Amino acid sequence: MPLMQVTMFRAKLHRVRVTQAELYYEGSITIDEELLSAAGILPYEKVQVVNVNNGARFETYTIPAEAGSRTICLNGPAARHAAVGDEVIVIAYARMTPQEAKQHVARVVLVDEKNDPREIRDLRVDNPEYAPA
Repeated sequence: MPLMQVTMFRAKLHRVRVTQAELYYEGSITIDEELLSAAGILPYEKVQVVNVNNGARFETYTIPAEAGSRTICLNGPAARHAAVGDEVIVIAYARMTPQEAKQHVARVVLVDEKNDPREIRDLRVDNPEYAPA
């Protein structure tokens, strides 16, 4: 019998501001390498992007931008889903067994208006209150 898996929220960049939109570029989202690292999101990892301003939701993959640049750039068709200045949430998920999920710790990176990390939180399934990382 196949092992059941669940899809769990793994990491997110919460309410980062879009700094650029490049319609005529191969599709993706370019994100400051430091922000990716802080969240534990890998370069070229599939992510969901949720636009707080207009409700758009779409999937793409990450491309690292220069560390410290605070770049959040929507590329290709994704550029149609947000304007510069919009706030978006970038979410990564992972598939795991229910037993693994019970031990899972999700990472949340909160930023300020300049996309500088202001707080990193870990969220545990066995203790759903946010806790500083």
